[in-house]
Formats: sequence, structure tokens, C-alpha cells
Amino acid sequence: QVQLAESGGGLVQAGGSLRLSCAASGRTFSSYAMAWFLPAPGKERELVVTIDWSGGSTYYADSVKGRFTISRENAKNTVYLQMNSLKPEDTAVYYCAASQLRIATRSEPAYHYWGQGTQVTVST
Repeated sequence: QVQLAESGGGLVQAGGSLRLSCAASGRTFSSYAMAWFLPAPGKERELVVTIDWSGGSTYYADSVKGRFTISRENAKNTVYLQMNSLKPEDTAVYYCAASQLRIATRSEPAYHYWGQGTQVTVST
């Protein structure tokens, strides 16, 4: 069992930056792919970005390419999302997720563990 706890959300002006963190419990963190998702009512959650177990492979949604960067520190059981050049449309609850697959996968059903989410609000 893996438990995930997000932090780092908050209120920021457009153009600003935030860094989200997701701390995981358990000794097998380094074998999981990790991702950040957005809610999509009535549909599967929307992938923002995913990273494989080693940190060597990533995938970004087009909407965040060039602005967001995902990274991980396996020694600290933590994955990060650096969010730059934030826009009002980035406002959402961001969910951290872990997949027992080692590869970076875009499929929401592949993620077995979820955090409670952290709110990001970008004002104009």
C-alpha cells in the first residue's frame, strides 16, 4: 500500500510560479511511475504530466509543455511539479498518482494510488 500526500498548492498571480510536492509512504516508491492529474467531472481524470520510475522518461500534456516540469527524488520518496508562467486556466485541484507500472503511462486506470489533491488558484 502506498499513501500519497500533496503539498505546495496556493494562490498565485498569473505569470507566477508554484512547486507542488507529493510525498509517498512505502519502500517501493522508486519502482512506481508517478503522475499529476486534473479532475474531469463525468470523465477520466486528465493527465497533466507523468514520469517513469527512474525519472528518465516523461510525458507532458500540450497545455503545460514548456511551463511545467516534473522531477523525482527517489531517496526522498517525493515527486515534484514545478509550475511556471501560470495562467488562470491552470486553476484546479492537482492530484498526485502512483502506478505499479514502472513506465510513464497516460492511462488513468493504470494508476493505483491517489492523493487527496492540492488546490492551485491563479488570479488575473
